[in-house]
Amino acid sequence: MRPSDPTARDPHTRAPGGAPGPVEGRGPVRYGPPLPEPGLPVLPELTAIVAGAAARPDPEPPGGPPALVEAARGFWQRRGLAADRGRVTAAPGAAPLLLAITAALGGDVLLPRPCPAWWVPQARLLGRDVFPVPTPAECGGVPDPYAFLETIRRVRAEGGDPRLLVLSVADDPTATVPPPEVLHEAVEAAAAEGLHVVSDETWRDTVHPDTDTVLFSPAEMFPALVTVLTDLTGAFLPPSLPAACARFAPTAEGSALAARVLDILTATGGVLPAPVAAAATYVLNEGEEVTARRTAAVALHGAVAGALHRRVLAAGGLARPPRCGRHLYVDLDPLRPRLDALGVRDAQDLEDFLTARLGMPAPGGHRFGDDPAALRCRLATGPLLGSTPRERSASLTSPEPLELPHVARLLSMVGSALGEIGELRADAGPVGPEGNGPTGEGWES
Repeated sequence: MRPSDPTARDPHTRAPGGAPGPVEGRGPVRYGPPLPEPGLPVLPELTAIVAGAAARPDPEPPGGPPALVEAARGFWQRRGLAADRGRVTAAPGAAPLLLAITAALGGDVLLPRPCPAWWVPQARLLGRDVFPVPTPAECGGVPDPYAFLETIRRVRAEGGDPRLLVLSVADDPTATVPPPEVLHEAVEAAAAEGLHVVSDETWRDTVHPDTDTVLFSPAEMFPALVTVLTDLTGAFLPPSLPAACARFAPTAEGSALAARVLDILTATGGVLPAPVAAAATYVLNEGEEVTARRTAAVALHGAVAGALHRRVLAAGGLARPPRCGRHLYVDLDPLRPRLDALGVRDAQDLEDFLTARLGMPAPGGHRFGDDPAALRCRLATGPLLGSTPRERSASLTSPEPLELPHVARLLSMVGSALGEIGELRADAGPVGPEGNGPTGEGWES
């Protein structure tokens, strides 16, 4: 159970001396991949804001300038989470912000498995032990409550000190949203065991339309227990402008944690550059242009993710229906005999094979803390929106993006590549919008 047991080690473990260690005895370990890229042009108004702030000579204060803090407060208040100025902090990206929170809390860290690729390195960098917990069958993002409690028991029995649970209400990599009752059970278990909860809500504003998905923040359920973290490069900013914000609990403990995190960000130079701070302030205020772009982008990625999901199921693979974000988590284990004949035997092989075959990133599940032996990967929708700025703009503005020639061509390419692996029959029949038909319901089947 302890990380000294090789069977419990995650793929981000590094060898002595700081050199990259092997994944199952071969290949270098990378900390990537980053968040799925938007595949869309930068909002023109945002470009102007960044350019206008580039001439500012003075540095921004640690934690963000007052205008940014106030914009973040309004952002969370519009989502039903009141926030005091002294309990809001901004940083140049989610990774340094999670690093500071983890350092301030101390102790061992528990994570759902799989989880976003950037969560584990923060704890490892601090020398903390990380314990993955299986997720429920119906979703990712949160640990199964019973497995979570058993993990806590075993960690403590072996001398561990679990203090932090990181979870996600709109999950990367699985593109799922935990049902409110499942989320409540997981957070209730953490509260009963005295753990602090960090809720990664990076993708909460990318829930796909027409999916009947209900999203809650655990901060609404247990307000004194939860720190909310949002990476703005999820729904609002391009990856070239990394910014993230944290909202701390409205308690004395929350104020103390916010102060410690701010101290750590100051000591490590985790300060936003003026152009990035201006961009973050602009998008957090959610003006008409920002809201319109987000709405259009979410609908576009949702439509493409749904089409990609249908192709995966038609080829014989499995995937939970995508509910958020701009990606799909795929399980090709049903195609293992065929993939084995092609020399693909684990997640690293699958990543290499599909990345070369599709001409787009296909990071294996081991990048997300999943079993390296499993044939799982994450496919992004951004590369399917077009190959040129003109094509991507057309995808964004089209009322029927799946009918655009360039989108149809790229989706067909992916479907053909997966179909060849699965030896898809010409008479397989149609597949419904949620995987209904000859191939079943997808992941849950």
